[in-house]
Amino acid sequence: MRCERLIALIKSWYISVKEETMAPARMVTFMEKHIATCPVCLEDPQVRQEVEKITDIVFPEAKQIRAMALEAAADEDDDFADDIEKEALGGDGDIIEDDYVSDDDENDLDDGGKDE
Repeated sequence: MRCERLIALIKSWYISVKEETMAPARMVTFMEKHIATCPVCLEDPQVRQEVEKITDIVFPEAKQIRAMALEAAADEDDDFADDIEKEALGGDGDIIEDDYVSDDDENDLDDGGKDE
């Protein structure tokens, strides 16, 4: 890469991407715009290959950061689901027996609830 300005810009943008203040896709867009308008970059036959290498470096990091964030969110959801399940089971893993019907109650239900 021959363009000193592009090198400085890429360093600055890369720091922003690492700090998560700039999206990697935006960095790539900025690099492409610079290459399209810069006379030094237009004459450099290898600048496109360099930008492709930088793009490959930038995007996997963003994917790793996102994967870690998604994994953390999934762990929180699992903890929440476990809490709900425990609550449904009575807090200690036992089945709640509030709806238990005794044999005597079943007999009362069979004959319409009338006592004989």
